[in-house]
Amino acid sequence: MFHKEGHKIIFSTFVIVVASFLLVDSFISLEWLRMLVMIFLLIFLILILQFFRNPKRNTIVNDKHVKSPVDGKVVVIEEVFENEYFKEKRLQISVFMSPLNVHVTRYPIGGKVVFSKYHPGKYLVAWHPKASEENERTTVVVENQTFGKVLHRQIAGALAKRIVNYAKINDNVTQGTDSGFIKFGSRVDLFLPLNAKINVHLHQKVKGGESIIAELHEK
Repeated sequence: MFHKEGHKIIFSTFVIVVASFLLVDSFISLEWLRMLVMIFLLIFLILILQFFRNPKRNTIVNDKHVKSPVDGKVVVIEEVFENEYFKEKRLQISVFMSPLNVHVTRYPIGGKVVFSKYHPGKYLVAWHPKASEENERTTVVVENQTFGKVLHRQIAGALAKRIVNYAKINDNVTQGTDSGFIKFGSRVDLFLPLNAKINVHLHQKVKGGESIIAELHEK
């Protein structure tokens, strides 16, 4: 199953690859070179299909949990000052996505969308310290009665040239459902309350909609 954001690109790529196969077969006489070019074209098509795949996820909805918004690797766990929305200290968890990861962005918690904003910007590599503030990005805040407010921020990387954000203010959303999509490599930052119990560690691989990033401290 493929994500709707990839349908046009997949169709265009398929047409280009088929046309290229026909041209290669007609104009390249050297068999080894013809096979090499065809293999390259086939690999290119497979990579495009891989990138836009949208596997079904078994999200167990739990208002006490913050689920990973994307597939990837945890690259940041630290206390920072969040200066766009909260304007106070928060726990930041960042997940980096390679071009081979699923790039669907999912809501980390369910609740009401209270903030959603797009920012144009640069295309620094996603792990650059200033990427969170200078790159093209979107910021979404969802609030529920159990966890309060959780911010997730899609950040474009050096390869990502388009961020898609579905979140609209006052939407009531379900944990694990589609919040957006980032095309061709990037990262997502989460900003959580300081008293959240972090359940992941650096370099851990996580799955969007399934892996529990954090939970409420039991009193």
